[in-house]
Amino acid sequence: MRERIALLIIITLLIAFLVIFQNYFNTALAIVFLIAFMFLYTIYMWIATKYQKRKLKKNPPVLNYSYKPFVSILIPCHNEESVIEKTVKNVLELNYKDFEIILIDDRSEDSTADIILGLEKTNQKIKALIRPKDATPGKSAVLNDAVKIAKGEAILVFDADAKVEKDFLSKLIVKLEGADVGAVQAQKVIINKNQNFLTRCQYNEYILDTHMQIGRDAVRGAVELRGNGELIKLQALKSVDYWNEETITDDLDLSTRLHIKGWDIRFCADAKVYEEGVISFVALIRQRRRWVEGSIRRYLEYAYKVFTSRDMSLRVGFDLIAYITEFLLPFWLIAEVVIQGFHFIQGSDNAILSSIILVSTTGVFFTSGFVYSLRKYANYSFIKALLESIVTSIYFITIWFPIAMFIIFKIVFSRKTMDWGKTNHGVANCVIEGFNNEC
Repeated sequence: MRERIALLIIITLLIAFLVIFQNYFNTALAIVFLIAFMFLYTIYMWIATKYQKRKLKKNPPVLNYSYKPFVSILIPCHNEESVIEKTVKNVLELNYKDFEIILIDDRSEDSTADIILGLEKTNQKIKALIRPKDATPGKSAVLNDAVKIAKGEAILVFDADAKVEKDFLSKLIVKLEGADVGAVQAQKVIINKNQNFLTRCQYNEYILDTHMQIGRDAVRGAVELRGNGELIKLQALKSVDYWNEETITDDLDLSTRLHIKGWDIRFCADAKVYEEGVISFVALIRQRRRWVEGSIRRYLEYAYKVFTSRDMSLRVGFDLIAYITEFLLPFWLIAEVVIQGFHFIQGSDNAILSSIILVSTTGVFFTSGFVYSLRKYANYSFIKALLESIVTSIYFITIWFPIAMFIIFKIVFSRKTMDWGKTNHGVANCVIEGFNNEC
């Protein structure tokens, strides 16, 4: 109910803003404001990234490679018989010495439980945890059960389809040492990017996310955990009372609570975790619906604490607020076009042309971000990056805008549910061989 009231207040204020703005101001000013805000924020992050890179090159940080805490690797499993054995084999090849693997069967209906019990017998580093059928559902509950038997000073979470290189944990762990650092997120990469159109777009989307995470890390802003490949200090996890079992996005919820408590989250682009992209449109919509709903709900739930926290830095607070606009923007753009279109049909004064320019400007902005990201982090040629960016921007707007609108209305008019919408693994048939070369 609290989330519903908060969202209703925000929507009411936004509609009031639109009505007042259109009646008393030139809509073109909104375009200028939007462009200026996005441009300045982008430039700010770009300059910070360049400055950080130059600073590190001139004065390389002294990394404490002696910092090697015992790490508990948690891998939740729900109907993962097709992938879990290969994942465990891959994780056991890590060149980090002190770690354990806890495999958690979450009420699977296939042979997952038997497989992980068998794996437990093959290596002393492996523990199996079989949850009862009446256990609390959800990934957060799974992780909370597993952390009770974990011995690690740091907790590393993998999805059941994760694949990493041998030095993954060695690269990640050095970022966790700082006293104010509570967690580190690895770069996520789609392993089956060439399987079909959707997986290619998801690969590009993850590259853009990498660019944004690097920027947020450079300004020491609100870097977010992504569930797969997240490394968390047990001390930080305890300070926020572990994972929230009332959320459908455990990673985003935990990120916000860590920031509110004053913990820094770092991003490590050098450590890559590879995962499968979903291959069907229905599965993609179900996955992104969960991501959007969980993200919006955590902003609504923790908005007051974000504004009043004495532990969170101003940079993190500003960064969090800036990123909240990514969910309000679709509502604003669609409402703007609908209102102006209605005036146009009536034959009254309207600014439909300005609204179209507003939407087009947003599209150009996203496309430019994709071009830069793909050029820098995927090493695409300009032409390839441009073509991929145009296609992915269309995909992005087509997928995210309607979902954001749907979730906003769902939160306002429907009861909260814990519909997990699990992503199926073991569907990739075209993967990056050796994690370096395209298939």
